[in-house]
Amino acid sequence: MRESSGLSSSPKPGAARFVLCMRNKDYPAFLKLRKVYRLLQDDRASKKRQVRVIDESGEDYLYPEEYFVPIKLPQAAERAVPRTT
Repeated sequence: MRESSGLSSSPKPGAARFVLCMRNKDYPAFLKLRKVYRLLQDDRASKKRQVRVIDESGEDYLYPEEYFVPIKLPQAAERAVPRTT
C-alpha cells in the first residue's frame, strides 16, 4: 500500500538522492520501469525496508526498497530531474 506522510525532507549528505525503478508490481500507474526518481530521506521507512520517492502523482510515497537501485547522477542530470516543492 502506498503511504504518504505529507512531509518531505532532504537526503542526508552523501546519501543517494536518486533511484532507478527496476520493479513496479502493484504500482504500474505510479512507478515507471527504468525511470529515475528523486529519493527523500525517511529513517523510519528505511527501518521497514521501504524508500520514499516522488512518484508519477508528483507526491512522495513509500515503496518497497527492492523496487529500486540507488544511482548517482551528474550535476547536469540532477538539475533536469523535477524538484519537490
